[in-house]
Order: sequence, then C-alpha cells, then structure tokens
Amino acid sequence: MNVPVGILAGGLATRLRPVTREIPKSLIEIAGKPFIIHQIELLRRNGIDHIVLCLGYLGDMVQAALGDGRVLDVHIDYVFDGPTLLGTGGALKKALPLLGEVFFVLYGDSYLDVDYETVRNAFEGSGKLGLMTVYHNAGRWDRSNVLFSNGQIIRYNKRQPAPEMQHIDYGLGVLRKEAFAEFPDGEKFDLAQVYRALSARNQLAGYEVTRRFYEIGSPEGLEETRRYLSRRDLRL
Repeated sequence: MNVPVGILAGGLATRLRPVTREIPKSLIEIAGKPFIIHQIELLRRNGIDHIVLCLGYLGDMVQAALGDGRVLDVHIDYVFDGPTLLGTGGALKKALPLLGEVFFVLYGDSYLDVDYETVRNAFEGSGKLGLMTVYHNAGRWDRSNVLFSNGQIIRYNKRQPAPEMQHIDYGLGVLRKEAFAEFPDGEKFDLAQVYRALSARNQLAGYEVTRRFYEIGSPEGLEETRRYLSRRDLRL
C-alpha cells in the first residue's frame, strides 16, 4: 500500500507519570517490546512501510531506538516540534513535505487493529479531503464525540460532545495535504480543528469500524492494552 502514515507521538504523557518522566510513552514495554514496535508491526502487516514520526517530548530516545526502521522492514522519517509544541495539527503540517499528497494519521498511544486498505478505499471513494474512522462507543470507552448517521459524519466536536453523539473518533484518519491549507505554518493547532473545518465544508467522510480501539494514554488503558497484546502475541 503506497500510502505513508504520520504517527503523532509528541505529547508529554502526564497521565502516565512517574513512568514517563524518563521514557516517552512510545517506548513503554508491553508484551516484551516497546509499544511503538507493536504499532509498526501492525502497520507492516497492513502493507504500510513508510512511517513519519512526529515527535516532541523525549523524542530523541524514540529515534535512537528505531533508527531508520530498516530492521523492522519499514522506512522511518522523523519530524520534531522544536522548542515550541505545535499541537497535533501543527506537527502534521510541519511533516507534510515527508507525508506527500495523501496519508494516514494515527496517535502514538493507539493500537488500531483494523483493515487499513479498506479504510483507504473508503477515503478514495468519498472524493473528500479527509476521512475519519468512527466507532459506536456509546460512552463506553471514552466520551462519544461524533454524530454519525447513514454513513455520514453529521457533527464532530471533541471539546463539547452532545448526548446524541453515540460514536467516537476512532483515532485513524486519512487526509490530503490540502486539508491543511488554511492553517498557517509554524503555528500551534490541533488535528481536531482540521476535522471540524473539513466537516463544516462537507469535506470529511466517515467510515465506521466495528473492532474496539486500545490505547495507552491512561493507566487503565495501558493495562487493557497489555492484556490484549499479550493474548494476541500468543495467538500469532
């Protein structure tokens, strides 16, 4: 699959302290290997072999651990925020020269075990500038923040979810670089702002997945992910 992925892994991971005072979230060991390795292996199984890591806090440790990615049969590029945090959207904007015209995006603390080619095909068929995968969450795993009906994203608001929102942003998106045209270079902004802007212009497609997400952004999520990946590795 000739589409790269941008992984947003530059956060401070304050909810996992004291563990993340000395190592970044991506390098937390789960089932015998750093979490980022699990992510990369999943992507490789889905035919994705070009990864752009957007890094900030302790990002040099991630680069030292992974190098150019050759030993994992992928190619890895790195983009660092620099002295000022750029936010998830600003980090992707800075990475656009490496990501190209169309790319996947996911978060550095998420394990999203879905069919990436199917998601890409849904994006290509939509003719829109962006696609957000959604999951019928009904408030179970986190606050639902998407109103999704008949295959369409009607409304998305991460900061002010409404009771009628039963789906959640799953964490995997596909974007064209044009989606960032209205956002200035070097400024801080969130990916959620990009999605909201696209939705307002009817340029955000939706694709519903049925397999739940796993995340290591919280102590509870970390333990759930450990259990899931331990079982998965045994099956593999």
